[in-house]
Amino acid sequence: MNGAETLIDTLVGNGVDLCFANPGTSEMHFLAALENPRMRSVLCLFEGVATGAADGWYRMKNSPACTLLHLGPGLANGLANLHNARKAGSGIVNIVGEHSTSHLQYDAPLTSDIEGLARPMSRWLRRTDSAQSLATDAAMAVAAARAKPGGIATLILPGETSWGEAGNPQPLVIQPSIPRAPSADRIEHIARVLRLGEPTLIILGGAATRGRALELAGSVAAGSACRLATQFFSARIERGAGRVPLERIPYAVPAAVAFLRGFKHLITVETGEPIAFFSYPDQPSVLKQAGCMVHNLTHIDEDSVAGLEMLRDALGHHKLAPPRQARSKEGPPQGALSPASIAHAISAALPENAILVDESLTTGRETMGLTAGAAPHDVLQNMGGSIGFSTPAATGAALACPDRRVFCMVGDGSAMYTIQSLWTQARESLNVTTIVFANNAYQILRNEFASMKKGGTPGPQALTMMSLENPRIDWVAMGKSMGVPAVAVSSAEEYYESLMASRGETGPMLIEVRL
Repeated sequence: MNGAETLIDTLVGNGVDLCFANPGTSEMHFLAALENPRMRSVLCLFEGVATGAADGWYRMKNSPACTLLHLGPGLANGLANLHNARKAGSGIVNIVGEHSTSHLQYDAPLTSDIEGLARPMSRWLRRTDSAQSLATDAAMAVAAARAKPGGIATLILPGETSWGEAGNPQPLVIQPSIPRAPSADRIEHIARVLRLGEPTLIILGGAATRGRALELAGSVAAGSACRLATQFFSARIERGAGRVPLERIPYAVPAAVAFLRGFKHLITVETGEPIAFFSYPDQPSVLKQAGCMVHNLTHIDEDSVAGLEMLRDALGHHKLAPPRQARSKEGPPQGALSPASIAHAISAALPENAILVDESLTTGRETMGLTAGAAPHDVLQNMGGSIGFSTPAATGAALACPDRRVFCMVGDGSAMYTIQSLWTQARESLNVTTIVFANNAYQILRNEFASMKKGGTPGPQALTMMSLENPRIDWVAMGKSMGVPAVAVSSAEEYYESLMASRGETGPMLIEVRL
């Protein structure tokens, strides 16, 4: 058994059974080892698609996939979505091919400092030194990726360790550490804060926005003078009719400051205190009002279910039913396309148990508020702010949950970063509806220009740098060129009808929303 075969065996033995791959010459032995029937391999035409898909996979499976990247430049192509994954706490095992050690001395064209590229994004990083050590290194990489919160583990694979003889090592499985519960003293402190009855906001992040943790947070809020919210961006939220409703702290600094004004206490669960996404002249970076106190219930590496259960019991709320989101009675929209009609259409069209991947800050700005009462669904958002997140994440989510329809909302500017995702969706027959809002501009930049320049108007040259008009992108042709059926819509009725039609598709579909 060679090193690459040992590596695949160890990954599968540790529960990593899907590889998002963009291989090159240095990875040919690993590619051959992918013939192992227990490892599914998915070809991505750009490394940023591979890393973003691994992020989406983890968010829905709570278990890491691996990526196969070609040398330092291949890793560099995937770094933007590794940044997003790191901010979301997603676990990924990166396998990065490297020249054989004897070849490095010649400084061949693709030689680079892989460790230097990987280190800022990696919780765990190692260059394996022999085929015989691969089983141990791979098991350690998976354990690092699985530890809470999920992390990026990068294993650099020199050529000789891949093709070298590894013998027949015993299967090695390393269990990740178990998240600890918060201290009883911390729980009692927060219980005292809630007993004061002062205006309090509990801000949920990480795994606390879904499952039992969300239910427990609802029980805590049911008997306390507090509200429940999330940051503007969350890794994954379970929401919709019948679920515990969560407010959302606004993105714009003035709106966020106004939202938080009046709260005397913020209680954070697997997240930090609210801060501005960017620094703006004469606007604060910290969004809470002066005198507001921040109390941490659970850190990101702690067990929020245990913490919220302890808090509920300390307050005596174990018999209180959490609040439930009512079902929206809004019907399909009619007339012109607008942020509101777009949101109403998606709310009416979402099937139960759908997955909504949202990267639509401008056209989709009303979506989160107006889909709160839609059928129960999950939402994935871009935690790191590096655009080009949504179409890869939707690809990974669809692979993780093949029985659920994924709706991917993205602006035309963002979509162009990782549009190769469509090809993988077609190749794998994934149930993804990609919705491209074609306003033919980087509209978010126009909004940010006004915020940064205090309402200033961009000049002609600045406007050209925010325009996608010359030439205009043909999204229907783009989708069809990659094997994805595509339609264009220009009214709310057409948009809703296309969304409903996509629900019956087996495989991907693209809807161009012409604005």
